[in-house]
Amino acid sequence: MQKEVHEYINQFKEGYFSPLAMLARMTEELGELAREINHFYGEKPKKSDEEEKTIEQELGDLLFVLICFANSLNISLEESFNLVMNKFNTRDKDRWTRKE
Repeated sequence: MQKEVHEYINQFKEGYFSPLAMLARMTEELGELAREINHFYGEKPKKSDEEEKTIEQELGDLLFVLICFANSLNISLEESFNLVMNKFNTRDKDRWTRKE
């Protein structure tokens, strides 16, 4: 995914946004995801004239911006994921009740 996003972004002279701008975009996308969750699972239904979006769409938008953010900082999300899974599998290995 990181390679595909990088190839897409590299088509444009502007390239990646600055880290601060991308953090703002991530926050915006997270807000849009929260709004969809609230409409679907919460007490706030959509207005009749609101555009229909899905949680899947909003997760995709958030993932795209996260990948852009990582790429712009030369961070491998695979390595990041491996680090966090190692943490969960060691530090938190006895934290939760396991299924039989």
